[in-house]
Amino acid sequence: MGRVTTRVRITRLTGQQCAAWPDTLAVEEPLEIRVAGRPLAVTMRTPGADVELAQGFLLTEGFITDRSDVATVRYCNSRAAEGTNTYNVLDVDLAPGVTPPETGFERNFYTTSSCGVCGKASLEAITQRTRHHPSADTTVVTSAVLTQLPDTLRAAQKVFESTGGLHAAGLFTPQGELLVIREDIGRHNAVDKVIGWAVERQRIPLFGNVLLVSGRASFELVQKAVMAGVPILAAVSAPSSLAVDLARDSGLTLVGFLRAGTMNVYTHQDRIAPVA
Repeated sequence: MGRVTTRVRITRLTGQQCAAWPDTLAVEEPLEIRVAGRPLAVTMRTPGADVELAQGFLLTEGFITDRSDVATVRYCNSRAAEGTNTYNVLDVDLAPGVTPPETGFERNFYTTSSCGVCGKASLEAITQRTRHHPSADTTVVTSAVLTQLPDTLRAAQKVFESTGGLHAAGLFTPQGELLVIREDIGRHNAVDKVIGWAVERQRIPLFGNVLLVSGRASFELVQKAVMAGVPILAAVSAPSSLAVDLARDSGLTLVGFLRAGTMNVYTHQDRIAPVA
């Protein structure tokens, strides 16, 4: 397993003062995801929970629907000529009968830490049809519970505490219990790791849960939530217009600017119960 953080020497300037200083950085390394030995995607991520990341990615891209679709996930040599393993290549074998993804030009894409859908051929290729549609989910969460979630998430961000450079995603019960948190240099990776955690524990679909992200709510994050069956997605920052459109059409409750006791509910407000 690769390192999550690394130490570097920097020059710190404070007014007229200049001094050498140690600093802690979040590690960013590529992860190549293969299916049956064939390269599918490369994402820039923070090492850790890589098996969850791969399974979450495959589910949110529509290649699998639950853990039974996966036979094995294993690291493989990324420097085969040297016989060494950098833990930056994962190979996934799908279960018998599961159709493998196409690995032609359209499906062989590169994702960065800022954009999880870069390289997709078209907007139509992004929109996936989920088997875990959240529209029928009747989960209700009080506004009082929701407003407490960002503080709970922030308190659990251990790597962010030392680096200040990671996004986080957390899965909560309607009562505000934190089930899992994952941090990553890429916000889409943090979400995939949370969803992969649920895949590994056979908790898909994620009906009856709240997904909270530490940044903005982009189209890709809404798509991932819908693919996993999440009924409520909340973000501490703003959503995009396309994210709102997809949430509305998919039956997902989208909350933005969840901070300091307030929030904006953009879609399907019936799942949020105001508390006087």
